[in-house]
Amino acid sequence: MAQSAVQTLDISPVGRVEGDLDVRVEVENGVVVNAWTSAELFRGLEVILRGKDPQAGLIVTPRACGICGASHLTCAAWAVDTAWQTEVPRNAILARNLGQITESLQSLPRHHYALFSIDFTNKNYARSKFYEEAVRRWAPFTGKHYEIGVTISGKPVEIYALFGGQWPHSSYMVPGGVMCAPTLADITRAWSILEYFRRTWIEPVWLGCPMERYEEIRSYDDFLAWLDEKPEHANSDLGLYWRMGVDIGLDKYGRGHGRFISWGYLPHEDKYQRPTIEGRARAVIMKGGVYDGHTDTHHEVDQAVVREDIQRAWYDEPSGLHPFDRTTRPSPKADIDPAGRYSWATAVRHEHFGRLEAGPLARQVIAGGDHGEPWQHKDPLVLDMYRKMGGPSVLLRHFARMHELVKLYREAERILREFRLDEPWYIKPTERDGRGWGATEAIRGALCHWIEVKDGRIENYQIIAPTTWNVGPRSDAGERGPIEESLIGTPIADPTDPVEVGHVCRSYDSCLVCTVHAYDRKTGRELARFRTA
Repeated sequence: MAQSAVQTLDISPVGRVEGDLDVRVEVENGVVVNAWTSAELFRGLEVILRGKDPQAGLIVTPRACGICGASHLTCAAWAVDTAWQTEVPRNAILARNLGQITESLQSLPRHHYALFSIDFTNKNYARSKFYEEAVRRWAPFTGKHYEIGVTISGKPVEIYALFGGQWPHSSYMVPGGVMCAPTLADITRAWSILEYFRRTWIEPVWLGCPMERYEEIRSYDDFLAWLDEKPEHANSDLGLYWRMGVDIGLDKYGRGHGRFISWGYLPHEDKYQRPTIEGRARAVIMKGGVYDGHTDTHHEVDQAVVREDIQRAWYDEPSGLHPFDRTTRPSPKADIDPAGRYSWATAVRHEHFGRLEAGPLARQVIAGGDHGEPWQHKDPLVLDMYRKMGGPSVLLRHFARMHELVKLYREAERILREFRLDEPWYIKPTERDGRGWGATEAIRGALCHWIEVKDGRIENYQIIAPTTWNVGPRSDAGERGPIEESLIGTPIADPTDPVEVGHVCRSYDSCLVCTVHAYDRKTGRELARFRTA
């Protein structure tokens, strides 16, 4: 029997993904059998910050991203707090958390409508019984719910601006607290914005039911029963996403390594006022950890286990180091070599578990575990779905992202009730040398900053973002990155329009790039060119 030909597709850049992400896949018999993800942009913030004042990270790092600057600011502030051994008042912890939450709330509809659900209107799905409705709702610019979702996404960050003065790129979080002192009028205004977000989009459009009803769902069976309970549930945007996702097979691919990491997030206002690196894990409301899907076990996580392999990346320094020991020496950029170096991203791994996936799916399967403190948040739904559906998929990864919506909303409500306006918002710290670590969960996943202060200046600053975990190249041992691994087994119905590759990449989330190219590497012939919103 003749062997089938292997076709190589280069997609450069992948559309509707933040930054210059290039993907190469090898396709055999209509299925992806090998994959490489290449990060083509060198950011260099670690080099920029070297030798600067320790607080320079508060200004520089939020500009790493125009969507999740609050997450970087959160990490930068906590990193200096732990290095300087500051005291942070409870109001300040609450205000930092609220900034993080409102930024995440804006990202959820923005990602779903402007980046992810557009693929459901691809002509390859015209045979789906849900196709016409998907086009009516989610077609870019003209879709009825596309307009609603993109417009409403700007509302939560109005709350951020009440506290931070602006969004994006605010620097209101500082070592020792925050540079704001909201009034009762500010709190009242924030409540009204939050309620508008709920009554205009969450309940009537996304859920098709009151939030209280959705919060009763605790298992996969509960979710399926909810879906069938009322037409409003099935015909909500969540209901349409799930039903069409199953119909077009998004539950059948995008598996990945099946091992996950989360740092946890939202430090409790009464449990982390004197922050330390060691004390953080047991002081956050949303617990972190590692989930090994192969053994169905949860484990505690410590920043000390992080390693960065660089043999496949464009850096000239030792490989396999902890971030505190890195120096970030970029090499002259070479051509992409799939057998050698092919990315500016490092291959981040856990010292014991290897490559791990970061992101909302990671947060949710970890949230279902019995580890951590009894008071920390627990939610069994996505872990139960993971187990009963046979592991991760594109469908479940995106569902986990949108499932966080309600719990983040509830935490924002709690914070607005907990502010004590007559108590401090800032306690002036004492500057000193030392090492610090600030971590959080950006909407895309595990984010952390390491800082070393020596002689009053930044000796070393390192950032590992969720995309670093997910899009990194092969490790020194040859283990694929999470997105590379998730692409294996992906069916490609039409190699001139490989929408399935986009599904996998965008299920990990990022931001916007507007032009996608696909071409045959062997002939150089362009197979397709199309523009996306």
